[in-house]
Amino acid sequence: MSSFLFRRAAATAGAARAFSTTSPRSIARITIVGNLADAPEAQVSGNEQNPKEYVRYAVASNSGSKDNRTTSWFRVTGFVEGPRRDFLLGLAKGTLVYVEGDASISSYTDSNGQTRQGLSVIQRHIEVLKRPSPPEQGE
Repeated sequence: MSSFLFRRAAATAGAARAFSTTSPRSIARITIVGNLADAPEAQVSGNEQNPKEYVRYAVASNSGSKDNRTTSWFRVTGFVEGPRRDFLLGLAKGTLVYVEGDASISSYTDSNGQTRQGLSVIQRHIEVLKRPSPPEQGE
């Protein structure tokens, strides 16, 4: 083997992801800590022969000091079944959650004809950190 080919083979072998045994993905991981903007809703897509159920919800995450606070909104989709689905649907608005998921950015055209980009998050894991306190009963 010529020295050129040897150097090229060594360079491409080193370019591989040596720190991981998994194949590279085009999806980014995201972690969100925030409050549910509303109660999660069950939705169905697909055709009548093969319907796909999923749960959609929004999470609001605040950052910054009280005087300079900004809120970021994340729309999350969870493909969960059985007790996990029931648990997720039972969460109330304002619940503080920790969500891990896969994030991807997509482009779309809004009703005004403007091209916009949206962040899609597919839930992989969710934990409830704090439930909202129940409203106080009137006397």
